[in-house]
Amino acid sequence: MRALVQRVSRASVTVAGETLGAIGPGLLILVCAMRGDTEAEADRLAAKIARLRIFRDGSDKMNLSLLDTGGAALVVSQFTLAGDTSRGNRPGFSDAAAPEPGERLYQHFSRTLAGLGPHVANGQFGADMAVELVNDGPVTMWMEVAPKDPDLRTS
Repeated sequence: MRALVQRVSRASVTVAGETLGAIGPGLLILVCAMRGDTEAEADRLAAKIARLRIFRDGSDKMNLSLLDTGGAALVVSQFTLAGDTSRGNRPGFSDAAAPEPGERLYQHFSRTLAGLGPHVANGQFGADMAVELVNDGPVTMWMEVAPKDPDLRTS
């Protein structure tokens, strides 16, 4: 599973003019299930992100996590994180999970993250979404948790 994590002052996601999710300080998490991913990868990624120490402490050092700060998370599905441009200028997305397992893993990731403590707001899987954010820092992290069996990535 892949994620692009952005520390934000605020973020929101809108579909067809309706705001589906909005948060104040916390993380905007764009997430993509990859072919071969399971709930185990979603669980590991959620735990890693919840504990990622990218928030400032009293000494202005990045030393606090989402769990430490009580911040919220806005989780948005983003299959284009699977984009492969190694063969030209038009990205290919064959490494992304198919829609059904992709949505299932996206929902599982969100529930797992929420179960760890932070408030979680969501976009709508497969929808044309407008995402607004104020990146704080800016702080942006690319994260990936692959299946423990590397042969699963190609199945």
